[in-house]
Amino acid sequence: MQYKRILLKLSGEALMGSQQYGIDPQRLQDYAKEIKQIADKGVEVAIVIGGGNIFRGLSGASKGMDRVQGDHMGMLATVINGLALQGALEDEGMPTRLQSAIKLNEVAEPFIRRKAIRHLEKGRVVIFGGGTGNPYFTTDSAAVLRAIEIGADVILKGTRVDGIYSSDPEKDSGATKFDNISFNDVLRKGLKVMDTTAFTLSQENELPIIVFDMNTQGNLYKVVSGENIGTKVNL
Repeated sequence: MQYKRILLKLSGEALMGSQQYGIDPQRLQDYAKEIKQIADKGVEVAIVIGGGNIFRGLSGASKGMDRVQGDHMGMLATVINGLALQGALEDEGMPTRLQSAIKLNEVAEPFIRRKAIRHLEKGRVVIFGGGTGNPYFTTDSAAVLRAIEIGADVILKGTRVDGIYSSDPEKDSGATKFDNISFNDVLRKGLKVMDTTAFTLSQENELPIIVFDMNTQGNLYKVVSGENIGTKVNL
């Protein structure tokens, strides 16, 4: 395997499958099988999931809801998604731990960096819920922050497209895909990879990002084993 310890970032929308909202049990099961493939090879796996399939604070704020209140609702949504993924992973026989940045002692451990690292060393899949625990920060920022804290080798951003393009490939048939691109070129070209806070934090800490299609069977294994899948962003 190319990487020993990874941080996998999944969007909440990815869990919807073909549904309009909520969680698709089949999609959960598919993801769990993909993650088990790499965990069985000794890769240490940490995961951050968004909550957009349930609630998005920014969307609520645009309709008049208090932004802080909305973001806290979004944080709780990520914990719900984390519990769902935890159940799917354990159905596949994998030991897991769910850690939350907000206190929910009955369902998740509090986030403690040293404990998270120890879980990874013992072969447990660690799911980080609750975002950063603070409003106004996205789960992209949470993913980068946690990846840096646990010493991950790379952030793998699983999406529904197969990499980073010059423009939206779903709208522009002439969009070209990048196999490799630098942080500076992403910023110069105005490409959307992560929100600016998360992207800058990753750049400052020299943490590479790989954007790939998580919904194609076997892609996660190929990325972790070093195959040229998706788009790699590095210095």
